[in-house]
Amino acid sequence: MGFLLFPNSMQYADWGFLLLRIISAAVFISSGSAHLKSPQQRAESLGLSVGFTIFLGWAEVLGALGILFGVLTQWAALGLILIMFGAIYMKAVKWKTGFWGEKSSGWHYDLTFVIINLMILLTDGGRFTLSRWLFYHR
Repeated sequence: MGFLLFPNSMQYADWGFLLLRIISAAVFISSGSAHLKSPQQRAESLGLSVGFTIFLGWAEVLGALGILFGVLTQWAALGLILIMFGAIYMKAVKWKTGFWGEKSSGWHYDLTFVIINLMILLTDGGRFTLSRWLFYHR
């Protein structure tokens, strides 16, 4: 193995995955709650139907809770990745927003959450999940 700046750092990787899950969940709960709080207003601003905006809000909140607590973690992360692909599509294709966008409103932010949730998907969120504790903790 190559040179590591902190040779024993891998023993803390699960703490890093937990932090990724917490920050991602906080962002998606906030976004989903905004969809659910004023769906008519959000739908108009996004150019979506009210029904789809409500669906999107619930998908974000439930996906966020899944990754936060580590229940159906990979499915929740996959769902959030798909939502972010939709956001990237809207920004890049429909609204013609650049990568950085005006006032940092580009799709770089959405791509970051694709990568965060890809890490959660690939690692099943690390060891500190409710599912692991319930089913593998003996």
